[in-house]
Amino acid sequence: MVISIASGKGGTGKTLVATSLALALKDTMPVMLLDCDVEEPNDHIYVKARLTRTSSVAVPVPHVDESMCTSCGVCQNVCAFNAIAVLGSSVLVFKELCHGCGACTRFCPVEAITEVPHEIGVVEEGVADGFLFVDGVLTIGQPMAPPVIRKVKQRGVRDGVTIIDASPGTSCPVVEAVGGSDFCLLVTEPTPFGLHDLRLAVETMRELGIPHGAIINRAGIGDTRTEEFCRSEGIPILMTIPFDRRIAESYSRGTPLVEALPEYRQQFVELFKRIREHVT
Repeated sequence: MVISIASGKGGTGKTLVATSLALALKDTMPVMLLDCDVEEPNDHIYVKARLTRTSSVAVPVPHVDESMCTSCGVCQNVCAFNAIAVLGSSVLVFKELCHGCGACTRFCPVEAITEVPHEIGVVEEGVADGFLFVDGVLTIGQPMAPPVIRKVKQRGVRDGVTIIDASPGTSCPVVEAVGGSDFCLLVTEPTPFGLHDLRLAVETMRELGIPHGAIINRAGIGDTRTEEFCRSEGIPILMTIPFDRRIAESYSRGTPLVEALPEYRQQFVELFKRIREHVT
């Protein structure tokens, strides 16, 4: 089973849920945790991952042989991302805009364009306490996270449970991370901002056709509108985590919830059982 964990809003507790679920399940079944928040991965801190292998992630970008180029402008015209421009007799390539689609190479009438790899990040692999761990790190200044996320997800295993910690929001990196999941946990909080972004996340899951449910974190700090929204939309609330100073203090020290407060371990095991009921 592949379980993704997302949220419309940042700071709701996705990492708290992802790491706690992995640690709670590791003694009863094979578990792999994938941190797909490649712009700011931090799951490794909480699960004490020992990273033993690093591999490069690159996208193909065009290289123009100007001795062959006729400055016809075909490459510029077929590029949907404005990553290549013909200025007089010169051709400029903007690597940061290139999506590696290969159109310029395919349609160049004189075959003056070849593709060369452009590194945009790395994938790190290792082990945590009783399960496999993989994360991705996008190179600072690079705008395209999805290629790195795809490489992280390729390391996933078919046996057992794969838990994917997605980035906040509902943009392309989130869509790439949650795509293909059997179930998505939407972590939210009972505040106006939390409810607003939960609505966006729910719309995204429905568009993708992914079964989903909600976890309300920091319950007690806001109002009941988030619960009312879930009930009115038929979204199951699978778990509620109260606002508790002990959780915040342990989290700030890098201690996972199920280790700081062991009574939560069984609650996350029960959470998995409820997820399985909704999937089957």
